[in-house]
Amino acid sequence: MKTWFLATRPWSFAMSLISVGVGAAWAGDYGVSWFWLILTAIALVCIHGAANLTNDYFDYKNKVDVPDAPTTKYRPHPLAQNLLTLHEVKWFALTLFAVGIVLGLVMAAAKGWPLILVGAAGIFIAVAYTAPPIALKYHALGEPMVFLCWGPLAIQGAYFVQTGAFSLPLLLVSAPFGALVSLVLLANNLRDAEFDRRQGISTIPVRFGGRSGRLLFAGLIALSFGGVAVMAIFGPLPIWSLAVLLALPLAWPMFKMVSQDIPDDADAQTARLDTVFGVLLLASLVLEHVL
Repeated sequence: MKTWFLATRPWSFAMSLISVGVGAAWAGDYGVSWFWLILTAIALVCIHGAANLTNDYFDYKNKVDVPDAPTTKYRPHPLAQNLLTLHEVKWFALTLFAVGIVLGLVMAAAKGWPLILVGAAGIFIAVAYTAPPIALKYHALGEPMVFLCWGPLAIQGAYFVQTGAFSLPLLLVSAPFGALVSLVLLANNLRDAEFDRRQGISTIPVRFGGRSGRLLFAGLIALSFGGVAVMAIFGPLPIWSLAVLLALPLAWPMFKMVSQDIPDDADAQTARLDTVFGVLLLASLVLEHVL
């Protein structure tokens, strides 16, 4: 059971839970349904886990995640470590996709058909991320897709489940957190640039160069913090959202990190930053409706 659990990369689920929380908290004026909130969280975590499994499945099948690949050095990889077979991973992913789809259809039936479009877009990206013939990750499109999934799609989807509508201001609010989540992948791609180049994978650092990738990384961190600060002062975020600035002590080492050799745990350090940032953003939205 531990092998199956770790195969889904459960440490990454904080991103999905924060996205769901932010979307639901934005609906606070309408009243938040805990039932629909929990159902949304379960559905998104299932799709997220299935996406991680699908990513590993095709990376291993395409001989990208070979036993000596950088990714096997910093996290469990049941396929590369011969703990699970391709057949087992495929069916585990399909099972999680099925659970997520069923829950999504239940929510769509109760709240409205636009949720089907949100879910379909998310599942398409999850599969096409590494699956041929599209393989978005291999064509420098991984980061934009991650931004879209954990920013606008997940957050707007969670809001829609609560209210039956979308929110234009929330589209702006979702951008900073989505950008930071995408930086987890960018950190990974910066670290693995030479390996990816040898494997014929065209990530952003491979296609545009390491310097461009590092500037993008630093720029998106600055824009994420700056964007929330501006929205907290001028709207639509509450003034409480300035609390995200408390995460700046975690952000400064990120600037130093990308100016030097990228460490093995670069993505883990970036994930820590976006988790703290996301929790503070979520807490500020909850606080606005509590006080």
